[in-house]
Amino acid sequence: MSTHSAAVPAAKPWWRFGHVWLLIAGPAVVVVAGFVTFWLAVRQPDPVVAEDYYRRGVEINRTLEHPEKSLVPAVTGRNHAATPAEDQPRPR
Repeated sequence: MSTHSAAVPAAKPWWRFGHVWLLIAGPAVVVVAGFVTFWLAVRQPDPVVAEDYYRRGVEINRTLEHPEKSLVPAVTGRNHAATPAEDQPRPR
């Protein structure tokens, strides 16, 4: 057995390895994205639902039940604007 004392190279510091930064980058990006999301949520909050949302819904349903009070003529006119004159519905 020889007791050869070869020079052992000094170990590099941890920040010199690229794989370490690859492992750190994933969680770091998630943390930054979380702060950005929090900032957006605080800066632009969602609007509050109207106090009378149920009454508005009932009014919409009543309007849909009575086509003469709804927007059906406007929708029909818009849909037939590009239709040739001979194919358009005739007024009653």
